[in-house]
Amino acid sequence: MAITAAMVKELRDATGAGMMDAKKALSENDGDMEAATDWLRTKGLAKAAKKSDRTAAEGLVAVKVDGGTGVAVEVNAETDFVAKNAEFQSMVGDIANAALGVDDMEGLTAADLGGKSVADTITDKIATIGENMSVRRMAKVEGETVVSYVHNAMADGMGKIGVLVALKGGDESFGKQVAMHIAATNPAALDEASLDPAVVEKERQVQIDIAKESGKPDNVIEKMIVGRMKKFMSEVTLLGQSFVINPDLTVEAAAKEAGAEIIGYIRLEVGEGIEKKEEDFAAEVAKAAQG
Repeated sequence: MAITAAMVKELRDATGAGMMDAKKALSENDGDMEAATDWLRTKGLAKAAKKSDRTAAEGLVAVKVDGGTGVAVEVNAETDFVAKNAEFQSMVGDIANAALGVDDMEGLTAADLGGKSVADTITDKIATIGENMSVRRMAKVEGETVVSYVHNAMADGMGKIGVLVALKGGDESFGKQVAMHIAATNPAALDEASLDPAVVEKERQVQIDIAKESGKPDNVIEKMIVGRMKKFMSEVTLLGQSFVINPDLTVEAAAKEAGAEIIGYIRLEVGEGIEKKEEDFAAEVAKAAQG
């Protein structure tokens, strides 16, 4: 029986097995989906499917710099124990290296890692380590100088928070200071022009509603809004923030003193935005014991 790409995809979706393993299972069982599934289970290759509904909110962010290009990737697992696993860390490092050569997540999942795609490598690692995992996101930045920083590094170039800063002019020392600042303050955008207009408008409306509660005349309210929005921008934009190294200066002013222009940055933190299921410790142990 001819094995089609659609059949392979269906079996992969059902079992979590790698593409080549799914194709072989179908070939060995004349295209019988149920028999192919059982074949994968007997080989231990369908184990990953049992883990796929578990929340993977731990893991590592890895950063890599090659000349004027920097990339950050987040690879998730279920527990912090796996993040400390040397085998997992090695895989994350390899994925980050692969990310330097691609443009987006689609390219990354298809990228080659020693004869297997990143997607199939993740599937295999789920089966061997026994936890759900995923390559959640990647981001790239370019500049004359790109500097990386990892907060609380767990291995070389990887930890819970990874930052990249792209500069025009300046030097690595200043770039490292800016990267540490970004790790600490987590700005929403580089500058006002880079902020999501919806975020700006939402904040403006909130401030208008607050100001109206004061009962002051409209002309006074308008001035209040201008001042409050200026304060908002100084809190959420990188260039407007007070520089943690020297709070008397904004980051923008500090960059000028250093002869640098900050043209971009990336900050990835493990698990941000993922809704984690809360479980008590006893339930967690019982779940682990069940496999």
